[in-house]
Amino acid sequence: MLQSSQRPTTRKIPFRKDRFQDEARFLRSWLERPLAIGAVTPSGKVLARTMASYVDPRIPGPVVELGPGTGPVTDALIRRGVEQERLILVEFNPEFCQLLKRRFPKATIVQGDAYDLKETLSGVLKEPAAATVSSLPLFTKPMDQRLTLLETAQDLMHPNAPFIQFTYAVVPPIPAHSQSHRARASNRIWRNLPPARVWVYNKVSHP
Repeated sequence: MLQSSQRPTTRKIPFRKDRFQDEARFLRSWLERPLAIGAVTPSGKVLARTMASYVDPRIPGPVVELGPGTGPVTDALIRRGVEQERLILVEFNPEFCQLLKRRFPKATIVQGDAYDLKETLSGVLKEPAAATVSSLPLFTKPMDQRLTLLETAQDLMHPNAPFIQFTYAVVPPIPAHSQSHRARASNRIWRNLPPARVWVYNKVSHP
């Protein structure tokens, strides 16, 4: 058996270059469609890890991610223990979709409107989801549309599954107090730029 004397090659493109390219993509997309993108840079590592920490990888079913962008939260979910095959990534931007397909070839990438979630996931989501993780810019939408998104996502998940949403704002993107859901918030993540907070919404089951 012949053995190669060459050392294993390291990754040619360093992470910092990837990060710079992702930030450039985000900035360009934000300049083109600021209300659809909602952020000038991708989520930072600490924010991405915090969002992923609310997903229990032991609970069966797909994990739906809304607005994954270039995939920092997707990567954090995989590092959390969620198999790539379980991920359903809903992204509106076609350039980001192509990038996600290259970075996460085993995940299901859906180019579509996350605010029309039931139609977008029709024929794709074949069992109740274990969690929904959202990086959508909810504050660009009226409150009734935000509530509809939450209710639709909850209808597509296990009864106790979390809807996880981050925001840069001080106030919650969806009211924390409601008869239909309960909410909890992370500490403010000052190391993110800009600082952010993660809100987790669970459906209230009535007897």
